[in-house]
Amino acid sequence: MDNASNTPRVNDEAHEVDPHDVGDVEGIALPDTAEAPADDARAKPRYTLLIRAAKLVSHHGEFVCVLRDVSRTGVSIKLFHQLPHGDPIELHMPGGGVYELKTVWTKEHEAGFEFTREVDIDRLINEAGEYPKRGLRLGLFMPIKVSTISGTHEGVIENLSQQGARFECEGLYAIDQTIKLTSEEAGSSLRDVRAKVRWRRDNQYGVVFDNTLTLGEFARLAAKLQCPILLD
Repeated sequence: MDNASNTPRVNDEAHEVDPHDVGDVEGIALPDTAEAPADDARAKPRYTLLIRAAKLVSHHGEFVCVLRDVSRTGVSIKLFHQLPHGDPIELHMPGGGVYELKTVWTKEHEAGFEFTREVDIDRLINEAGEYPKRGLRLGLFMPIKVSTISGTHEGVIENLSQQGARFECEGLYAIDQTIKLTSEEAGSSLRDVRAKVRWRRDNQYGVVFDNTLTLGEFARLAAKLQCPILLD
């Protein structure tokens, strides 16, 4: 985990600001009124957003990011690993908005992008604040072992969030039954994780973890499963 005292964390379920995971971020979205040189290409009014988790989607997969600030022409984000290479990249908001981006600059685990088409900035900002508790989900596939006191079955996770997962398995589990999930591919991030079954549909199950993943753990796990080189 990041240890710098000035680096926040978005708390798991409520996505509140925690000073260990994501850098200095000011509160609500307001235009920056400071004057900038007329010939400055970035002199467009910029807005500082409440820290908001979102995902970047590229041909490498789906990755967790934190939205930092946005203008009518572009956006900057923080990552927990290197930026996946190649355009186009799409920003997917938890509320359903999708914005195509073109990379402008990168610096360690931060990056800046411009929108490839005109964006309704007010809608994007309102969306960032309208769904403060909607969990971020990634379409990640990985084999798992599902264990109970009666035995162990093989399964495959198809969808993962900080709080839980959807998986397919031949085992039969009851609603509210406690199970244990383990994935060799995920390493320590998903080893003997206790979870409770919330829903069942044929061979598919939805579970909620007893202990949620931090945003940083979730982000690095996604990178490890899809494009491990990003963690180098």
